[in-house]
Amino acid sequence: MTGPRSIRNLALIGFMGSGKSSAGRLAADVLHFTFLDTDHVIEARAGKSISDIFAQDGEPAFREWERRIVEELTRREKTVIATGGGLPAGQANLASLKNHALVICLWTSPESIWERVRGHDHRPLLNEADPLAKIRELLAAREPFYRQADVLVNTEMRSVREVAQHVIHQFHMAQSAHR
Repeated sequence: MTGPRSIRNLALIGFMGSGKSSAGRLAADVLHFTFLDTDHVIEARAGKSISDIFAQDGEPAFREWERRIVEELTRREKTVIATGGGLPAGQANLASLKNHALVICLWTSPESIWERVRGHDHRPLLNEADPLAKIRELLAAREPFYRQADVLVNTEMRSVREVAQHVIHQFHMAQSAHR
């Protein structure tokens, strides 16, 4: 990347259940930013749930929705963006986010993720005989992309409020550094 970055937004990446939506909403409230969850935008535009998109159209169709949403985000300002867990695995998606946002990865253990999402029936990638093994497999595949975030925040043993405060602090520091 050449030249100074224009950090106008905050993008939260990480695995499902890492706290992106919860901490993102709180951070957006404190910052007086708009909160945008890419999965919710996709569901609204597609007129169906993520699970239905995966079942009816396949994962490649879902990833194309993500790509289009990420492209639109370049025009946003003062937005806290919570991405789907697999969105940053598209290298172009991650690069695009970094053009306008501080990218923070929320990280937690596979066991904590499973504990947080086990009661959710809207997680199509976990419709497996051994969901914890699937979480470990997906996390291992996505980790190299998650590690390219500007900041990694461990959400293990932290409240949503603590995570949001840490995210806000990192955002203010990055804005000061890039002025």
